[in-house]
Amino acid sequence: MSTVTSTTRASEGSRHPGLALVVIAAAQLMVVLDMTIVNIALPAMQHELHFSLTNLAWVINAYALTFGGLLLLGGRTGDLFGRRRMFVVGIAIFTVASLAGGLATDQAWLIAARALQGVGAAIASPTALSLIASTFPDGRKRHRAMAVYAGMSAAGGALGLLLGGILVDVSSWRWVLFVNVPIGAAVALTAPSVLAHVPSHGGSLDLPGAVSGSGGIAAIVYGLLRAPESGWTDPTTLAAFALGALLLAVFVALESRRPDALLPLRFLANRSRSSGYVVMLLLGASMLSLIYFLTQFLQNVLGYSPIVAGVAYLPIPFVIGTTGLIVSRRVHRFGTRRFLTAGPLFVAVGLLWVSTIQQTSSYLSILGPLVLIGMGMGLSFVPLTLNAVSQVAPKETGLASALLNTSQQVGGSLGLAVLVTVAATVTRSTLAGAHTAASAALGATSHAALLHAEVAGTQAALRVGALGALLGFAIAVVGVRASGTTAAAGGGSATALGGDAPGEALVTPMLPH
Repeated sequence: MSTVTSTTRASEGSRHPGLALVVIAAAQLMVVLDMTIVNIALPAMQHELHFSLTNLAWVINAYALTFGGLLLLGGRTGDLFGRRRMFVVGIAIFTVASLAGGLATDQAWLIAARALQGVGAAIASPTALSLIASTFPDGRKRHRAMAVYAGMSAAGGALGLLLGGILVDVSSWRWVLFVNVPIGAAVALTAPSVLAHVPSHGGSLDLPGAVSGSGGIAAIVYGLLRAPESGWTDPTTLAAFALGALLLAVFVALESRRPDALLPLRFLANRSRSSGYVVMLLLGASMLSLIYFLTQFLQNVLGYSPIVAGVAYLPIPFVIGTTGLIVSRRVHRFGTRRFLTAGPLFVAVGLLWVSTIQQTSSYLSILGPLVLIGMGMGLSFVPLTLNAVSQVAPKETGLASALLNTSQQVGGSLGLAVLVTVAATVTRSTLAGAHTAASAALGATSHAALLHAEVAGTQAALRVGALGALLGFAIAVVGVRASGTTAAAGGGSATALGGDAPGEALVTPMLPH
């Protein structure tokens, strides 16, 4: 079915386009809000449910893994079973999971609820964007709707930081999950009457590919998080790594043969595009890890309240938004490559700078790195999006942008697992040295020693994160080609945001997860 035909029929079926946009934007706000709001509540969750440092990472990773790992499959379900129907299903799953997470009384319960939230988000997010393309005719109305949708993505990240701090301060961490329930219920109940009906497409779901790919990454993440406590030679740790490698090998074999593959391997043959996905993966890892470790440092070491910690992060979304706006106006003239190479370098320098934090650090010593990191992400986001959709057939623009979003989520999950492992190893080593010294002096390990060990672990993790961003810079320099970037800049924006391709997904602005 052509874009024009589907758009026309959808527009005729939607009698309330304004309400439809409100419903879709509210859903996107809720999904993005949940990426940041939970981070502020991590110390409170850790205290009440007695999470270890490594297990706490699963509160974030369970969501990121299922969201990123099932995003392509979620978009495909909308094509096969109807976008409006699957949008409601995704929101309903997300809402029920939020309620369950808020009621959690142990670690496994909360982690399972977060994973289920990711499943709902993976269904709702790509179908939401596709519904905009189907509800609003191509041109000014659709571009305005897309701008509102993107604005909700940006606002959700910043609002999550503030709202999370307020809710934890005045109530408890449970409300960072409960807050989704009334929003989700209102969206799910309203959607059927205001969203356009779009006929489904033919085809089939690549469930084996989704299960093997997501399962392989999850097994590797589990092995990485288990290793600091159980040891790298622990049988279960080794089994997790072996299972992960096997499942990923199965995924590659399946995707190379299936006609309905979620990830056609030929799509990665373009060196510039595939390099951009790797850069996004590394930047996703850097950003998620920064927020994870710095949030706990601000509250546990510097003694910030949750709301003050949330306010402390506001320079990042502000600078990302400002820089991204400037880049979007200059990229037509200079092309994408200059910005795409400079961005990861700024992030690397900012992470290396913030890794010098100490127990006596003031906020001013953190503000500078946050601004620099925000500039780096602002420089990277638009070029990465345009690079992803450059020289892509119109029917594959949805796949190109969805893969970029998947790279961000999966990179964040894998990166957090690696850096939590680094932090836990360094923290344990530092504590062991302090305990030995205390024993020699016939004393006990002091609270100051515990804080010193936590700071040492945080510093080590941030430095490794800086190396990851630096690797992203090197890949951008070597892998992203200058040819075709201006053309992409001229036309990629509309393509990335306005198409009606199967499984289409707008890349979430690079705000803290």
